Amino acid sequence: MDFVTILGPTATGKTKLAAELAYHFNGEIISADSRQVYRSMNIGTGKDYEDYLVETVKIPYHLVDVCEPTDDFSLFDFQKLFYKTFDDIASRQKLPFLAGGTGLYLSSILQNYKLKKAEFNSKLKSELEHKSIDELRQLLLTTSGNLHNTTDLIDKERIIKAIIINQSDDEPLLRSEKLSSLVIGIAPSRSEVKNRITNRLKKRLGEGMIDEVKNLLEKGITPERLNYFGLEYRCISLYLTGELSFNDMFQKLNSAIHNFAKRQMTWFRKMEREGVRINWFEEPDFAKTKNLVEQFFPVIKT
Repeated sequence: MDFVTILGPTATGKTKLAAELAYHFNGEIISADSRQVYRSMNIGTGKDYEDYLVETVKIPYHLVDVCEPTDDFSLFDFQKLFYKTFDDIASRQKLPFLAGGTGLYLSSILQNYKLKKAEFNSKLKSELEHKSIDELRQLLLTTSGNLHNTTDLIDKERIIKAIIINQSDDEPLLRSEKLSSLVIGIAPSRSEVKNRITNRLKKRLGEGMIDEVKNLLEKGITPERLNYFGLEYRCISLYLTGELSFNDMFQKLNSAIHNFAKRQMTWFRKMEREGVRINWFEEPDFAKTKNLVEQFFPVIKT
């Protein structure tokens, strides 16, 4: 085994557990969250920095706050940064922990996706933007031998990016050998996850999540760009522009996050069907997960 992965749906305590295990096993955390890579998006993306603090020790974490909300950050960018960070952590004789809930990011590492770097500010992009979404879908389906993310078929911008990547002549990003990981999954009951999501949403709204979205809008981040980030940023921007009442925003957002958690579990089950072994726990139990990690890695106290 080369590293430990902690995954699960939102609001299940993955980060805190990863930090506790990293403290015990002399490790560092690599985030697998597609929105936490963006700066100035803290409350809405759940950057609970205090979770990285264990017995007054700040556990090092990576791939958080690496770009601006106006920047494009692709799956290729994540994979490239993951391998660079993994090599750095391993070179210092520390144990890497990959922790998060973005299924596509997790799969790209655990299932060793071969990705290509592509130029998105190209003539091809301009040509594709003039095509209808139905034409783009057909083009993508006929040029892609392995469509990793079915949401590429829903959003026009995603379809265009996927086509550009497929038609890139660059060599795939390769590793000399596939990394192996002990994978731990946290999956409370569906009713428990729903309760946690609703309680956490109320807490974050009370902590200033609306002001966070307002500040992004005031900085020039358009509602259309916030819509791209989904969930909190989409619904709250609709509230701030007067398209939703507070109550409607809360209900719509609460429901959307519940559905998001269900989609996460669907993705993880798909990974299992494709050969990824996930050791599931109902709760982020440190003692039980520590015992499992000890079967594969030596205990090195910080």
